[in-house]
Amino acid sequence: MTKLFIARVRGRSGDRPLVTVRAAAEGEAKLFLEAAYPEDEVVEVAEPGDWVSTSDTGSEAGDVREHPGVAWQAPTAGLS
Repeated sequence: MTKLFIARVRGRSGDRPLVTVRAAAEGEAKLFLEAAYPEDEVVEVAEPGDWVSTSDTGSEAGDVREHPGVAWQAPTAGLS
């Protein structure tokens, strides 16, 4: 079973829009992100807390999605 993680990814021109990834654990999420963005820095990965997406966040392990117009904000509540 996969969990949803949100990530802050920084490229040469600055931060990308919010990125989501489906993975079993945070370490696996980081590996998927590093594979999807080999030239970029994965700055932070976290469970999303109370953040809810109205966009497709995928359903399978390794599904990585960018959410244009949504900036990274560290989760503050709802972490388990």
